Amino acid sequence: MTAAPGTSPSVSPVDRRLLARRLATVVGDAHVLTGSALCGPYETDFTGRHTGRALLVVRPADPAQVAGAVRICAAAGVPVVPQGGNTGLVGASTPGGDGTEVVLSSRRLAGIGPVDPGSRQVTVGAGVALADLQRHVRPYGLEFGVDLASRDSATLGGMAATNAGGERVLRYGTTRANVTGVEAVLADGGVLDRLAGLPKDNTGYDLAGLLVGSEGTLAVLTRLRLVLRARMPRRVSALVALDSLDAAVSALTALRRLESLELAEFFTADGLALVLEHTGLAAPFRRAHPVYLLIGCASTRDPTGELAEAVERVGALEVAVAVEESGRRRLAAYRERHTEAVNAVGTPLKLDITVPLPELPGFVAELPDLLAGRAEAYLYGHLAEGNLHLNLLGVAAADEAAVVDAVLRRVAGLGGSISAEHGVGRAKAGHLHLTRSPADIALMRAVKAAWDPAGLLNPHALLPLPG
Repeated sequence: MTAAPGTSPSVSPVDRRLLARRLATVVGDAHVLTGSALCGPYETDFTGRHTGRALLVVRPADPAQVAGAVRICAAAGVPVVPQGGNTGLVGASTPGGDGTEVVLSSRRLAGIGPVDPGSRQVTVGAGVALADLQRHVRPYGLEFGVDLASRDSATLGGMAATNAGGERVLRYGTTRANVTGVEAVLADGGVLDRLAGLPKDNTGYDLAGLLVGSEGTLAVLTRLRLVLRARMPRRVSALVALDSLDAAVSALTALRRLESLELAEFFTADGLALVLEHTGLAAPFRRAHPVYLLIGCASTRDPTGELAEAVERVGALEVAVAVEESGRRRLAAYRERHTEAVNAVGTPLKLDITVPLPELPGFVAELPDLLAGRAEAYLYGHLAEGNLHLNLLGVAAADEAAVVDAVLRRVAGLGGSISAEHGVGRAKAGHLHLTRSPADIALMRAVKAAWDPAGLLNPHALLPLPG
């Protein structure tokens, strides 16, 4: 069976049993999962909003097993949905609702190669959790430039597939800037090996760079060659209370002069109140303030003095400073625990967007009109990139499409992006045209057709289905 790109062939129950037996010859019986009880954890994403039904789940242990599994699925004309830690927010790694897709979990691809201190590089399996990588490279005085609140469950393969950003993009860039090579299994089971990690290699197209951010639609990532950074030994964090988001944006101008600046995160009084209620954390200040800016600096020398001088110029209402790791973790928790606090109240509609920084305060001020009373909004994000994580609670099912459309159209109208760092997935495929031109989308479809002629790799993600 074959299908045109962007469509999924149907598979009968008899084919499922045969397919399972064939896959078991590659990965072993214990790693071919069938039935809702076993497949359930792989069928719903972190938000709980994007769920489907898998034909089965296959869990290969190494790149050769991935290639074998993909080759068997390709021969049967069965679509494959690659999945890492399943921490995504847009349905990019969960199956559709028709039960015809195989979920290929990369979690067992968890090997970490030797660290090369000279080149400051390391090769990791796609299933390695970010926190495990951080622990592995720390004894060498090195670290990975990308950090996420979901570090304990997010995998490097998933981070590369979605070009994850996180808290330190302003200093180290997105995942793409920290990946120097990839190994991937192609749609027909062939293997692409671009793991050399050479800093200078001008022999044609950057295939590794193309796969980063492709959301599993072009190939299945199996291993990554990562760039590591020198770990800065002297660190300081500050939580700054401000009277408005305009003040936070203005403060960022002064803070950007700091060579040691590593992160600048913002959140609001409503979000902090929810975090305090859910977690039991003590309030950072005696009273609440409209906006909070979490600042992190790291250097080879103590950055406390220069941070203090910068903070004095930004009109802070109150400031809390921490140098020791325990104190820095405490300040970071006010920002990082927003997600769990919001999820404890209900299942939010999450919109991850980018707005040009000068437009951010105005956009936030417009939100009540855009939402028209149809949602309760909690927002926070990465200030330096204009990246806003908008969490909407209480949206009625009948209003969801209208709310998403109103917000994303306004973002596009301001010259922003409908997806800052979590990908397009299934959730936003229908809105891709808002921030990518017809020529862009046609070219992306051509690339997809060249890499995956039968349309078997993650067919519902990124590009809108025909019609």
